[in-house]
Amino acid sequence: MRSKTRPHGRVFWFMGRFCHSGRAEARYSRVMLGSTTDVSIRRARAADAGALVDIYRDSWRLAYRGIIPHLHLEMMIQRRGIEWWRSAARSGEGLLVLDVAGTLAGYATHGTARTKGPYRGEIYELYLAPTHQGLGLGEHLFEACRHRLDQRRLPGLIVWALVDNSAATSFYWRRGGRPVASTVDRIGGTHLEKVAFAWD
Repeated sequence: MRSKTRPHGRVFWFMGRFCHSGRAEARYSRVMLGSTTDVSIRRARAADAGALVDIYRDSWRLAYRGIIPHLHLEMMIQRRGIEWWRSAARSGEGLLVLDVAGTLAGYATHGTARTKGPYRGEIYELYLAPTHQGLGLGEHLFEACRHRLDQRRLPGLIVWALVDNSAATSFYWRRGGRPVASTVDRIGGTHLEKVAFAWD
């Protein structure tokens, strides 16, 4: 059960509580970065495609090197070029980006859960550029996705992560998610176990 009730209107998660924003994008000062830094979470734009290519490539190599077979990992990365990201940005509201002082530092995708069950909302992907990991920024992307899913009246949240991706599984566990299902994917002859974390 969620421990906090989200207020109506535009909100963002900051320092353990929800705050209102009078602007179309959540913007606040990130004191934890060591200085007053302007941070915002907003819908992706087509112009973000180049930066998203870099974030996707670098974050996936860091997360999955030694887990997903090398050739298959590189093929997955190459499939998402600039045009792929431009199309994703134009397709709707399901792609959010994290902007830190004018530099894109991460992204998340979310929408209707891909599997039937009690959890109707899903965060498909959430990744930060390696240079911006370990600063608490992922929590803000996570909560922004949850708020968007609440706005769409999609109760219950599910997120899938590879069991061997310990950074991801630890992140979702700390956010209050608990395992509710598992499955195995086969990539390049390698069997990779996935676990589903869920929130009511």
